[in-house]
Amino acid sequence: MVQVVQQQDTIPQDTSKRQTPAAGGLSDKVETYARDSTKYSKDRSIMYLYGNARVVYQSFELDAEYIRYDSKNNTIFASGLKDEKGRYFGKPIFKMEQEGSSVADSLLYNTKTGKGTVYNTFTEQEGGFFSGGQSKKQPDDEIHVKGMTYSTCNLPHPHFGIYITKGIVAEHQIITGPAYLKIEDIPIPLGLPFAFFPKPNKKASGIILPSVGEDATRGFFLRDAGYYIGFNDYLDARIMGTIFTRGSYETNVTSNYMKRYKYNGNINVAYASTRNGLEGTPEYEPQKNFHINWTHSQNANANPGTVFSAYVNAGTSSYNRTTAAGNTYDVRAISQNTLASSVSYGKTMGIFNLTAALGHSQEIQSKTISLTLPQVNLSMNTINPFDSKNRVGEQKWYQKLTLGYSMQANNTVSTTEDKLFDKDGFKRFQNGFNHNIPISLPFNVANYFNFNVNATYNEQWHFQSTDQKLLRLVNRPDSLTYDTVQGFKRSAEYNIGIGMSTKIYNQAQFGSKSKINAIRHVMTPNFNLSYKPDFSNPSKGYYRELEYQDGQKVVDPSYPGRNRRYSIFDRTLYTGPSQGEQALLSFGLDNTVEAKVRSDKDTTGTGYRKIPIIQGLNFSGSYNFLAPAFKLSTISFSGRSQFTDKLGINYNGTLNPYQVGLDTTGSVVTKRIIDKYTIPRLTSFGFSFDYSLNAESFKRRNENIDRINEETVKTGRTPEQDAQLRAISRDPNAFVDFNIPWNFAFAYSFQYSTTEAGTQARITNALTFNGDFNLTEKLKVQFNSGYDFEQKGIALTNIAIYRDLHCWDMSINWVPFGYYKSYSVTIKVKASILQDLKLSKQQGYYSRYD
Repeated sequence: MVQVVQQQDTIPQDTSKRQTPAAGGLSDKVETYARDSTKYSKDRSIMYLYGNARVVYQSFELDAEYIRYDSKNNTIFASGLKDEKGRYFGKPIFKMEQEGSSVADSLLYNTKTGKGTVYNTFTEQEGGFFSGGQSKKQPDDEIHVKGMTYSTCNLPHPHFGIYITKGIVAEHQIITGPAYLKIEDIPIPLGLPFAFFPKPNKKASGIILPSVGEDATRGFFLRDAGYYIGFNDYLDARIMGTIFTRGSYETNVTSNYMKRYKYNGNINVAYASTRNGLEGTPEYEPQKNFHINWTHSQNANANPGTVFSAYVNAGTSSYNRTTAAGNTYDVRAISQNTLASSVSYGKTMGIFNLTAALGHSQEIQSKTISLTLPQVNLSMNTINPFDSKNRVGEQKWYQKLTLGYSMQANNTVSTTEDKLFDKDGFKRFQNGFNHNIPISLPFNVANYFNFNVNATYNEQWHFQSTDQKLLRLVNRPDSLTYDTVQGFKRSAEYNIGIGMSTKIYNQAQFGSKSKINAIRHVMTPNFNLSYKPDFSNPSKGYYRELEYQDGQKVVDPSYPGRNRRYSIFDRTLYTGPSQGEQALLSFGLDNTVEAKVRSDKDTTGTGYRKIPIIQGLNFSGSYNFLAPAFKLSTISFSGRSQFTDKLGINYNGTLNPYQVGLDTTGSVVTKRIIDKYTIPRLTSFGFSFDYSLNAESFKRRNENIDRINEETVKTGRTPEQDAQLRAISRDPNAFVDFNIPWNFAFAYSFQYSTTEAGTQARITNALTFNGDFNLTEKLKVQFNSGYDFEQKGIALTNIAIYRDLHCWDMSINWVPFGYYKSYSVTIKVKASILQDLKLSKQQGYYSRYD
């Protein structure tokens, strides 16, 4: 509190800006402002500013409740004042050059020498906060500090911090004397006699110190030791390794790259050699695994018309299991059964669109892998070749004719991991081209019937074909052998047709007094009649007659009087034209049923709301008039019913219209379908549904994900956003929303299937559930579990507890039972700048002594 005891001239309520000529030889003027009043000393060398006072001198800006400016001695003093209740308010807020704003209890600054003293400051610097103590600014721009606390807690009196007894802040480094950790003002016996902190203006390279611990399976370890390389502000790399005393070791290289407003991404390559068991046993032999992660995203405005993106998640199937998911002990990564990757490029060229993609999918349990290297698609926008650019009025009937074109080129392989890189690995690739030209002419009859005359030409280029032979076996069915022949061949087919669709509306009214006002049923039938010639004649070169190994022809029971034929493109990428002449009638029926009911929650003002009872219940099938047998196809159906706003069910199935008979081959009797109709049998059926007792939680989580993705599209993904996106998939506390007090959700799926003859029935179903609830305002419990019907037990269960401690947080993750039984407890600082300031205790499934 400053008391002025000098006689002064008073100018009440001076709220105007004024410029005071600087004394003492200063070349710049001092701008002053006060809301309440401005007072002067007798000789007018000292100015006293009251109420939201402001002083600006060169790059120095100062705001406070009280400011005293002494032009004779070139000093500025600022402080807050006490109100009637003794509360200190209006603390000085100052800013110098390009530094951020700082708050202090009081300060003294010399405008001539540039020296200044700040008492009990509070300022933010690159995600951290300096508070308390005393600091002095020197003419050479060094800042001497004493009794100051550094923390990432944003409170003026922080919950924790590193207490710096004294230090010097220079442009490129911070040098301190003794420093130690304080938590809730309690000194912790963790300190340093002195410290040197680099303060670079760009990324700096340096050594990454390892962590020390023990793994029950692999022994003691030094984990994640390495070196960080900061090439520049847009590219860096981190090389790290882990070594275990029992012979295992791991290494990985991680790099982040970014070009602002253009693109960004990161890549991680990991390799591990893992030894389990005792030395001298077969289990001790090293298991060598690798894993690659790469993400790349392009800003939507970086190159209009061109898009490139990448997401690669590939490696050996046992990597996550043998390395505990790269020592993260992430149960989700360890238990996942599939890996998938996609790298794609797209470009728009006038009416043509080109896309090229590399794809990968991997089944971990079966160790199978599928690669597409690459897939290229070229498509042309549909055009009206007979339409005129200068046309006025509606199109004439012939101007409605449309023409399109698409081309697809593929190079794919499906095999097992051990065969992919053997000497015949590249011979297993299948490749080819597929060209498609559709032509269509739509027209309308009587305003209610929509017709479409269509024709399609399809041509395929093959680089593999097959040669087949039939082997006679004793007391067993005959067996086919396939021999792949390399070489170029082409095939072509075409068809013509006409289609029709319309809509039929049915409505039942129940009166205004009924709870249900009306039910509306909309049916959309569609038919398409098409004709395709028989391209299986051996003279065309697409089909050959099948022979036994001794050269005897094989009679075809489906086509009496004709030998059995096979396509030379069977088991290749594109299978070529289908066999037989076709006059095919395809049919479908789509159904939608809605109810109009009374509702007190209606917001339209009508007092009613619509409930979709059936959404898109579709039946479809076909009938081939020229097929020698089995003219009618199976009938498939699918749909969705919405019972409440939160509960909907999806369902699908297949109906087979043919009878089942017996087939005897030697002593083997099997069931098969025969060409006689019966009441359609259900050969497959499935349904799934999910329900949330608090759907708002899923909405909030999806909004968070959408927000991050939107920021990525606009500005390019930053490393911080990458970290957030990775947290979505691995951290159950990634989106802890305390505004939702509780939530419970579950999902169930069921699938039943048989062969076409109704044998080998298989049932699969799955139940999963998850939820969370707030125990207190800052304490949330989350859980994920399910039921494994095949194993007849509880599925992988995870329980997480999250406690918000303001600038700290505590998380507990627990897998209570099963092979992945484990737990971890972590108390850490929220801010990433002090990410190593944490206390962790974990017992991963790798570290249990069972």
